Amino acid sequence: MSTKGKHRRPRTRRFTRSIAVAGTGGAALALPLLGAAAAHAATAQPGTAAAVLPVKTVQSTAAVQRDAGARTYTVRPGDCLARIADEQRVSGGWQRLYADNRQAVGEDPALIHPGLKLSLGKKAAAPATQASIAARTAEAVPAAAPATGYTLPVAVPTVGTGYHVAGSMWSSGYHTGIDFVVPTGTSLKAVGAGTVVSAGWGGAYGNQVVVRLNDGHYAQYAHLSQLSVSAGQTVTAGQRVGLSGATGNVTGPHLHFEIRTTPDYGSDVDPVAYLRSHGVAL
Repeated sequence: MSTKGKHRRPRTRRFTRSIAVAGTGGAALALPLLGAAAAHAATAQPGTAAAVLPVKTVQSTAAVQRDAGARTYTVRPGDCLARIADEQRVSGGWQRLYADNRQAVGEDPALIHPGLKLSLGKKAAAPATQASIAARTAEAVPAAAPATGYTLPVAVPTVGTGYHVAGSMWSSGYHTGIDFVVPTGTSLKAVGAGTVVSAGWGGAYGNQVVVRLNDGHYAQYAHLSQLSVSAGQTVTAGQRVGLSGATGNVTGPHLHFEIRTTPDYGSDVDPVAYLRSHGVAL
């Protein structure tokens, strides 16, 4: 028989709780491991683990900013360091751009070539440049060419400015030769057998070589970075006469090639027609 007015108190169910410890240094906070829904719904209190999450976000943002700061630029035909520094807003101008990329560019800041990769705003490592590779290859491997006949002045001909293109930048009012677009250090070949009549500085032409070919015409190679022959030397078709560059009055590295009836300026003839007349496809 139950006692009136008295009720049995229900037994409290025991819950097993796992404890998670979070904190930094010597401080620690014990939190119950709740279900996913409850954990998301919980309100973070000051000093809890949730309070340190923004630190990770800040670190991620900083990493992205560091990555964004390491930029590169690939040189295009007609580029120069001053123009690149201005367009890409390089702090310190072309001098800073050159200083950061000196090992890739070389001793002369004017000798940059299409395809060269420049680091913007960060000092670059010292990879082997296309120009240095071409120069070493040219030194190590003699050009294979016929001992007689005619050949192209460069192995892979890509014509830039053609013959007789009009323009005020030329004193004659037109382009007196053709330009082959090649990087600095490309091996240049005698188009035919003959004798070198001059090899040295040619004013606006920079370093140049002029060869009197055996048929009486003259072949001129201008803007060279290096000369491989000297005046009075005989050459055979395909023999290297120098390495391409960007010396003299130029906007970028290339070979300016002329065929003349005399060794002097103003006696030019169409070099493409000349080479084709000797069986050279161009």
